[in-house]
Amino acid sequence: MSDDLEIDFDDLSRRMDGAMNALRHEFASLRTGRASASLVEPIQVDAYGQMTPLNQLGTVNVPEPRMVTINIWDKAMVGKVEKAIRESGLGINPQTNGTIIMLPIPELNEERRRELTKVAAQYSEHARVAIRNVRRDGMDQIKKAKAAGMAEDDQKMWQDEVQELTDKAIAAVDKALEAKQAEIMQV
Repeated sequence: MSDDLEIDFDDLSRRMDGAMNALRHEFASLRTGRASASLVEPIQVDAYGQMTPLNQLGTVNVPEPRMVTINIWDKAMVGKVEKAIRESGLGINPQTNGTIIMLPIPELNEERRRELTKVAAQYSEHARVAIRNVRRDGMDQIKKAKAAGMAEDDQKMWQDEVQELTDKAIAAVDKALEAKQAEIMQV
């Protein structure tokens, strides 16, 4: 097999790992009844004419287990940040004290826990779709290599390796989802 027919297996693996890292990041933003600074990371605020991550507009702290505080640097942004938090779907009502916005984290009831497990399932499905897209790209590379002269045995070997990588990545997503759902349902 010549070098120009090689499949970039490292790139496929890196992209699947990227989907898994994105899933972990999204899972970190789901609240589980405990305060966490990562809770507000995905929130974007319409500031200075463009969408800006909340953590670039103020300092996020967790002073106690059920409280997140955000010290907004620009007083003019307090209202916009408060509005973005309300519209984020976190289910938290912000309380403002000057330039400090406090987010009291309420106990999760059973219904809200079930909703959060559904959101976690949606996040994991997005990760699975991303992984399957990487798999499709890998299979397309193999088809192009076959058209350029790759032997059928080599094609089958590469297809099996790409499928094995995909299966491992999907299994990791499923395991992460199971763990997150257990964490959310834990009282």
